[in-house]
Amino acid sequence: MARRRRGLPVDGVLLFDKPKGASSNQILQRVRRLFQAQKAGHTGTLDPMATGLLPICFGEATKFSSYLLDADKVYRTRVKLGEVTDSGDAEGEVVERCAVPPLTADDIERVLEGFRGEIEQTPPMYSALKHQGRKLYELAREGKTVVRAVRRVTVYDARLLAHDAEGFELEVRVSKGTYIRTLAEDIGRALGCGAHITALRRLKTGPFSGEAMLDLAALEALQDQAAREAQLMPVDVLVEHLPALDVDAEQAGRLLHGQPIHSERLALDAGSLTRLYRDETFLGLGTVKTAGEIAPRRLLNTAAAATSDGRA
Repeated sequence: MARRRRGLPVDGVLLFDKPKGASSNQILQRVRRLFQAQKAGHTGTLDPMATGLLPICFGEATKFSSYLLDADKVYRTRVKLGEVTDSGDAEGEVVERCAVPPLTADDIERVLEGFRGEIEQTPPMYSALKHQGRKLYELAREGKTVVRAVRRVTVYDARLLAHDAEGFELEVRVSKGTYIRTLAEDIGRALGCGAHITALRRLKTGPFSGEAMLDLAALEALQDQAAREAQLMPVDVLVEHLPALDVDAEQAGRLLHGQPIHSERLALDAGSLTRLYRDETFLGLGTVKTAGEIAPRRLLNTAAAATSDGRA
């Protein structure tokens, strides 16, 4: 007999403003308890020292959280010149000190130009990537270093916001898998004096920006469960970039039974994904198999209620 999951069946997406000092998982568990939710997950780890946008998915939304993991992101960071740390940020131990040459904004801009576009990065040891089943940061804390494969990432934009004798502030828009600590270290190396970050804030991820974020104090001020759930965005906000298809009751029933449907209303290539709706209710995602044929890919457990005849 299946164990009954504790908590409430909460579904949706919360745009949370992560505070400094807590891990993403610590925040996730605290917010999940606050919502009394059966299931929750986040869409990309932020380091404990980092702040800002941490989308948290509840219930059915966790099925689609992977679409945010692949999204582009925007960060604002403070880079301190003249010191290299073992972690690439202010929480690490200083392992190298260098004199900082007099730098103008033009000097920094010339170096930044070499880091715009597609670049190569070596992931830091202080990261959650795994080596032989163990996270790299666990090995790093034991004083161990392993060879990491170089990866190609894209820096779509890097804007210098301010600078002084000690460092500068930078806003960057990057592809998935880009480490801002590593980017800052590489820029510092190119400037000839080394660097590490002292502050990092995520401003955007995919279609979401920080304007609608809520912090823990704001959530705790909402004493009513209904008021808290009213802050959630709908599940399909995670896949709004995909084309949509409305289906009738018969087609919805076939999809819910794992059967493909036929529709000539979408001109998509085989392998493409589409959002599926019945009477404006999100059912889940379908995959285009051949011209006009769409098979269910990932459906909501609640999708059966959207069919007019109630079949499940």
